[in-house]
Amino acid sequence: MCLFQYADDSEPEEQIPAGLLCVPVRPGRGPAAVIRLFRTPLGTRTAVGFTNAARLTATLGQGQPYIRLSEPLLLELCEPLGADLVTVDPTLSAPAPTPTPHEPNRVTVRIG
Repeated sequence: MCLFQYADDSEPEEQIPAGLLCVPVRPGRGPAAVIRLFRTPLGTRTAVGFTNAARLTATLGQGQPYIRLSEPLLLELCEPLGADLVTVDPTLSAPAPTPTPHEPNRVTVRIG
């Protein structure tokens, strides 16, 4: 006899719509905004959405602009660009690049 009942459990692969997402954007031409696309650790292009602004800020920083889109619309907009995956609430990202301090042994050469 099985101790666990699975009749009401959803499948682990079953995708549940995330609702409205905070989608990171960058400035486009004029007043338009352009959706930022990212890459997964394996190099696949992906659109990214966050379930709330606090999660977006925690991952991408305070100054990151965003728009609100539904997950199906985000996927529809990004598929023609080669991103047929939406990643919701990613928590890991590479840190922002920081300038290195001037090294005294480094020589700068200017040509021209």
